[in-house]
Amino acid sequence: MYNNSIVSSILLAYEEGKATRDPRTRHWLLLDDNPLHVWIITALYIAFATIGPKVMQNRKPFNLQTFMVVYNFGLVFMSLYMMIEIIASAYDIGYFNEDPWCCTYNQNTPKNPKELRIAKVFWWYFFSKLLEFMDTVLMVLRKKNDQITFLHVYHHSSMFNIWWWVTTYLPGGQSWFSSSLNCSVHVVMYLYYALAAIPSMRSKLWWKKYITKYQLVQFVLILYHTLQTTYTGCDYPMWGQYLLTGYMISMLVLFGNFYLNAYIKRRRVGLAKKSEDSTNGVINNGVHKTNGHSNGHSNGRTGVVSR
Repeated sequence: MYNNSIVSSILLAYEEGKATRDPRTRHWLLLDDNPLHVWIITALYIAFATIGPKVMQNRKPFNLQTFMVVYNFGLVFMSLYMMIEIIASAYDIGYFNEDPWCCTYNQNTPKNPKELRIAKVFWWYFFSKLLEFMDTVLMVLRKKNDQITFLHVYHHSSMFNIWWWVTTYLPGGQSWFSSSLNCSVHVVMYLYYALAAIPSMRSKLWWKKYITKYQLVQFVLILYHTLQTTYTGCDYPMWGQYLLTGYMISMLVLFGNFYLNAYIKRRRVGLAKKSEDSTNGVINNGVHKTNGHSNGHSNGRTGVVSR
């Protein structure tokens, strides 16, 4: 009897959820009445990220340089388009005429072309999260297993699922801020990846650590934006605000830990090593060595997360 009551409650919540979903996106690609197919895709993605490196263990890495250049530049232009379109749509709807910190989501105007415009670009943003799974595929095929971290897999899989919920239930309102800001980050990030895939450009990419800083600033701004509207009673579903708040906190913790280990601690180790080598008179062809590299550049990870 107790189990039947639980099942009944779940089914009731499911039916109520279907009734509150946005009618504009109901029949769009991958936006059916339940997220089962999204969960299946996510499970396959996680399985590939886990099993793929083992399958590639005794195989030679693929040379995918040309594909990587095309793929990454493609995401640069896609992210730039989405950023511009989201901001233009938000302006067209009138979000900036009201309180930009509190943009009301209006589900009761399904035929309003302005509301439909932002819903469409939100779908493209959601779909881009599926395309970005290719980041991990490239890592596996190129045997860059040290880059397939928990942070990487968690970020990619969670964004795909979160934006299924947003595009299904809340394709408008407050979400314009986080999505447009994230697109701006991805313009810079994928531009870096595209240029890094070109051998002649790699030595000129001095700004990689600033991408991670930009990502951290992004999370702080989104968290502030979300908390501010939570406390001011903005007319936007609270479950969406709580979901984003929790997710931003997790991102700040994980990305902050990455930055600490990739830059702060590594820099301290490098300075200590340099001091030790200088004290011991370690010289390589007339050039003091730092961390074993006579050119002063580390050959470790790129130091850019989410790739």
